Amino acid sequence: MRSIVHTAVHPGGVAAISRGSRSAPPERDRRLMAAKPPAWSLAACIALFWVSTVQAVDLRVGTFKVDATPPLGAPLCDALVKPAAEITDPLSARGIVLKADDQPPVVLVAVDWVGIGNEGHDAWREAIAQSCGTPIDRVSVHALHQHDAPGCDFLADRIAAEVGLEGELFQVDHARETIDTVAHAARMALDEARPATHIGFGQGRVEKVASNRRILGPDGKVQFERMSSCKNAAMRAMPEGLIDPNVKVVSFWQDEKPLVVMSYYATHPQSYYGQGRVSADFVGMARDLREADVPGPLHVHFNGAGGNLAAGKYNDGSPENRPVLAQRLADGMNAAWDSSQKMPLADVEFDWQSRDAAIPPAEWLDEAELTATIHNAAAPKLDRLRAARNLAFLQRCAAGHEISIGRLRVGEVNLLHLPGELFVEYQLAAQKLRPEGFVCTAAYGDYGTGYIGVTDAYGQGGYETGRVSRVSPRVEAVLMDTIQGLLK
Repeated sequence: MRSIVHTAVHPGGVAAISRGSRSAPPERDRRLMAAKPPAWSLAACIALFWVSTVQAVDLRVGTFKVDATPPLGAPLCDALVKPAAEITDPLSARGIVLKADDQPPVVLVAVDWVGIGNEGHDAWREAIAQSCGTPIDRVSVHALHQHDAPGCDFLADRIAAEVGLEGELFQVDHARETIDTVAHAARMALDEARPATHIGFGQGRVEKVASNRRILGPDGKVQFERMSSCKNAAMRAMPEGLIDPNVKVVSFWQDEKPLVVMSYYATHPQSYYGQGRVSADFVGMARDLREADVPGPLHVHFNGAGGNLAAGKYNDGSPENRPVLAQRLADGMNAAWDSSQKMPLADVEFDWQSRDAAIPPAEWLDEAELTATIHNAAAPKLDRLRAARNLAFLQRCAAGHEISIGRLRVGEVNLLHLPGELFVEYQLAAQKLRPEGFVCTAAYGDYGTGYIGVTDAYGQGGYETGRVSRVSPRVEAVLMDTIQGLLK
């Protein structure tokens, strides 16, 4: 199938998304994928808050924050970097519990870990759901994807344990303790939830942080990869490429008192990493800056669809650049906060919907080959651990497991919760499906998939769509059908 949009960063320019009308009639909905996202109209959003209402909502909001810092010696980034040798700054799991009318609670969680996948993702959601007395499909758990942070996949660990590599991917006991603590904290947040009277929403532009990692040559193939840091001046001078430049902020209020702030921005969050210095990196630093500027409410940050985005154009990897990137992101968050409109929750619809999607595995995943690698004692340990992670996802797919994708709507504010290391094209496409509304995307949900590219990207080559993407190019059709269904 034809891809959503073509990601192209050529030395001479950037491929454009064709323009479309902001007031496209229904018969043109099928062409939304080819249209440029129209500018967000505050007046339209305000009007639609009132015309789309169905009933008053009685909403209570609770928040929690739990320490998620691994102990020294723990593996980081699924054993891809040095283990934890020092704690530069602590990691946290932060969440919001929403209880509307007589509906079961909705729980949204963001964790300063590299990824939570497969049975690890199940365990987080099951524990929180049980603690809060809500169905598991109303619990969404996401990672922020910092690399100096642990992962969590109990199935991959169990596969590795069969050949004596248990605990080599992440420290299992710490993961289970953190899950239990988060589940208990979520229950306390539910019990102590406070009435909310308003919702706030706004967006601000983030300058000189995200850039597209995939630089295409004249033949339409990936010619250069500009990753989280880049010391090559010529590559850094190339165009920014396709990104979403905006950070979005959603807040809940009790009259004039903010109860919680949630932000959404798409990029890999690395400035420098890999030396065993545990850190929430520049996204955590930006979050802290905003909490200092707006004391009181918990700030919960979600990483958007940043699988093919990073700071490489604006980051040479020097430690002193971390606070620079953090301040730029915090400035965008501040602009979003300043531009926010507060709308009363009276007569606004609160609706949670979820759909299960059967994600097609990559054709290159071969059970016999992966098993042989895992059992090959002469193979590098990292290759065996990577094979265990790949086999975990393949086994889940073979067993018919489907990934839950959720959408919370409060009036015309839509919070979309998606799996994996998504390409930014999905986020932009979701916004175009609700051009009159306000769509925020949280990616890095179930991390078992690895990277999730769009169809065209798999023919372009490059790191992300090679053997670090465990899904088939057919994934775009599956995900877009699910997203369209949720955002109708």
